[in-house]
Amino acid sequence: MSNSENETELLARISQIESSLSERVSQLEERLEEALMLLPDTYRYGKLRDLLADGNWKEADLETTRIMIEITGKDNLEEVTPADLQIFPCNAIRAIDRLWTKYSNNRFGFSVQLRLYQSLGGSIDTIRSQSNEFLARTGNTIGWCKNDKWIEYDDFDFSLSSPEGSLPGNWWKSPYGAKMANFFLARLLACEL
Repeated sequence: MSNSENETELLARISQIESSLSERVSQLEERLEEALMLLPDTYRYGKLRDLLADGNWKEADLETTRIMIEITGKDNLEEVTPADLQIFPCNAIRAIDRLWTKYSNNRFGFSVQLRLYQSLGGSIDTIRSQSNEFLARTGNTIGWCKNDKWIEYDDFDFSLSSPEGSLPGNWWKSPYGAKMANFFLARLLACEL
């Protein structure tokens, strides 16, 4: 083998190593960024991250609700009011959404739900008018309704093949019904999700 061939082979191998190292550094940077984002609230979001990473969608959904109730300072979902949503911290919504979108490959999350709502004609005007039409359209699209009837939470599809935007879903259940959903959609818009 000539020196020229050895040099070409060596350069090709170096290029492969550089590419592999570059990919590994990118992966480590992404993990570090996530860890830094969660560092102040690791105790709050760590379990959710682990459940999502393991693909335990139902348990992650219930953990999302638990976290959000904790943030409101209430004891259970029935105590959370529309007024609580008006002041719900945007950083918490973003952190939860980021975890959901990351681990579902952008299939699930609040931002996905808001985007679908808007793609079906929902807007700040339909939210302000408390229009149930666009909530029903969204429910039908994401699998929360069948034949225009809301299904029970336990009948949701908790698999990665469920409709885009179907999770998280438990948080949306409320004794305030559509009013609560509209207030939460308004908060998602205000948080520029």
